[in-house]
Amino acid sequence: MNPKFEAGINIAIKIPKRNYEETVAFYKEVLKLDVEERAINHPTVSRTHEVRFGHNIIWLDCVENCTHSETWLQLKVPHVEEAASYLLSKGVKTCDEIEELPPNMHWITDPAGTVFNLQQLG
Repeated sequence: MNPKFEAGINIAIKIPKRNYEETVAFYKEVLKLDVEERAINHPTVSRTHEVRFGHNIIWLDCVENCTHSETWLQLKVPHVEEAASYLLSKGVKTCDEIEELPPNMHWITDPAGTVFNLQQLG
């Protein structure tokens, strides 16, 4: 088993509500990047803004009950369950309780606590 991991285009920054407005303003007014609010219906994210960041998209997510910001990254694989089995064989467990996901995805973290969304290529 040797899955191929690829970086996805999505980067999510989970931001405490108290810092959200000034963070959005930083990307929009200071860095002058394209920033657009998107509708969201999610149990833990109350607002989100999409930021075009070169070939990537940064999602600025307003999270009501967090104390500090976190950056979450996207990993793409040909077969999610095969990759999850491989990761488990290396001591990396899925942690799907982090946030609700469709059934064909998983959350994992690196040893430093960086969160990755593991999902199917395509």
